[in-house]
Amino acid sequence: MSVHYRARDLLKVPGALSLLRLPLAAVFPFVIDRPEVALGVLFASAASDVLDGFLARRLHQETPIGAVVDGLTDKVFVLSVGLTLFATHRLSLVALLALGVRDGGEMLALLAWRLRHRRAPDEEQRANVLGKVTTLLQFFAVVAAILTVRGHLELSIASALTGAAAAYSSHRRLARLPVET
Repeated sequence: MSVHYRARDLLKVPGALSLLRLPLAAVFPFVIDRPEVALGVLFASAASDVLDGFLARRLHQETPIGAVVDGLTDKVFVLSVGLTLFATHRLSLVALLALGVRDGGEMLALLAWRLRHRRAPDEEQRANVLGKVTTLLQFFAVVAAILTVRGHLELSIASALTGAAAAYSSHRRLARLPVET
């Protein structure tokens, strides 16, 4: 199965919404000392993430490059937020690492699959319920950290637990994929 990545597909509404997360990631470190603005940036990023997928499906504009850019811009934004919160002492190292359990686990599962089969899987790995719960817990932990209110460590640890389960589920889904030789 051949996948075609076309840069022009990023000019479609879903691609543009995904790319919006890059300037949001760049501005986040500069607004962290103004919690209302930092929350606005966080919510704008979350809205673009929800809308890009919804509109891609609704407008029948799902593209291979759109899926890649969506995931990549998510990671860039999350990295910007996590490192900013850590650098400003709003998140401890334990909380920061806990927030990354799902993504780290899923990347390891995908890397193991690629090394074993010497190529990328033929189908996109979609989020499951555990992944969605993890995302919500991560989001609430970050909001608590931005507002410097208690509970962000507990929420981070809860996201690590659900994230580990989501990563394991991702590993199991990958293991069941048919492999064409």
